[in-house]
Amino acid sequence: MPHNELKTIRTAIPARLDRLPWSRWHWMVVIGLGTVWILDGLEVTIVGAIAGRLTEESSGLGLSAGEVGLAAAIYVAGACVGALVFGYLTDRFGRKKLFMITLGLYLLATVATAFSFSPMFFFVCRFFTGAGIGGEYSAINSAIDELIPAKRRGVVDLAINGSYWLGTAFGAMLTVVLLNTSIFPANVGWRLAFGLGAVLGLVILLVRHNVPESPRWMFIHGRDEAAEKEVAEIEHTVEEDTGEPLEDVGDDRAIEIKQRKSTGFGEIVRVAVTKYPKRFVLGLSLFIGQAFLYNAVFFTYALVLTTLLHVPVDVAPWALVPIAVGNFLGPLLLGRLFDTVGRRVMISASYITSGVLLVGTGILFDLRLLDATWLTVCWVIVFFFASAGASSAYLTVSEIFPMETRAMAIAFFYAVGTGLGGIVGPLLFGQFVSIGIGAVAVGYFIGAALMIAAGLVEVFLGVDAENESLEDIAEPLSKADA
Repeated sequence: MPHNELKTIRTAIPARLDRLPWSRWHWMVVIGLGTVWILDGLEVTIVGAIAGRLTEESSGLGLSAGEVGLAAAIYVAGACVGALVFGYLTDRFGRKKLFMITLGLYLLATVATAFSFSPMFFFVCRFFTGAGIGGEYSAINSAIDELIPAKRRGVVDLAINGSYWLGTAFGAMLTVVLLNTSIFPANVGWRLAFGLGAVLGLVILLVRHNVPESPRWMFIHGRDEAAEKEVAEIEHTVEEDTGEPLEDVGDDRAIEIKQRKSTGFGEIVRVAVTKYPKRFVLGLSLFIGQAFLYNAVFFTYALVLTTLLHVPVDVAPWALVPIAVGNFLGPLLLGRLFDTVGRRVMISASYITSGVLLVGTGILFDLRLLDATWLTVCWVIVFFFASAGASSAYLTVSEIFPMETRAMAIAFFYAVGTGLGGIVGPLLFGQFVSIGIGAVAVGYFIGAALMIAAGLVEVFLGVDAENESLEDIAEPLSKADA
């Protein structure tokens, strides 16, 4: 659709969207956009669980242990690149266009992975699968925050990001069946795992087709008439769903916008570093803390169980299921408090509490007081709080920067956090596991220190964004009097 002539407009669209009561329409948005994190959890868990199978010649690939690690690193690299590239394109060309493209890329790459015939082809597929998922983080979090009412934004965002762990639990249980050679041949089961991920992605794509473009993005980019029409349709749908007329929105709640075609990289960097330096530090702190904890601790847990606690290889994946459930329940049960008690209190509490509990876990583990069962119990408790904190990191960076730079801000912090946590963390913990329990405990203390530090940064630099319009939290760069 061509852009209209760019001009200065006055619009109440943000206030109209924020005052909407919860309805079936909002559930459609949540299902269409939010369920993609289940795919991410499924992808990461499946690859971790099938690693042993891929090293067997009978799998049809015969990767070395080093090549399995390389495939994981390539997936992370793809996610970082995808987040940055598609994040920029999301701010420039719109949320809907990009959240359709990135999911399409994921689908194609995942299907192709199932047909891998050589290590190199597998690596290429993993890169583009990661790129699709990384791009999703920017497009989806932007669209969700811009479509969900302000008073529900916290609980919805946390629950959606926490749904990653449903994919993790599902992936862990799925691979137990698919890797059973009495049911599926060694060179077929792991391929079916990727094929099932693609089927789930296709269902999400069909639902997502009904999710509209962000009206907030539209009116800034010269499509104000289309945005007004779309919001009117949404209001009509919500009134039909709820059976109640909507309250009128006065002109005093309108904002004046100078429309623009795009926002350049230079302006994005300038805004983040010079206009919002404290928020920049806050975003980095939250993302690096949670990324190190998860990539270092969670994704080497099976290795700790099998190598240090002598748990059988075919039993270790089951330990991921209760931990994944704890990770999912944290954001789901605590999410509402982020909208009522407030962002600053809940984000700092979730980070610091998980850090303190991790210190206790490290001490008990170092003293050899935890067997595999009790270590898993400790992780369920630690990650119940840590997962709420990790999900709130995405919520924070999607709220505290102007709309024109929102997707790029999410992409940047995701790429930096994932890059550092996904590369440094596993490398460090891989060495710690080879040394022994004492070294792994030191790694736990490092993770705890980063989480507690991030929580303290939130105490001093946090933004009280609960129940506030996005335009009040961070004034749009396009605002006429900005």
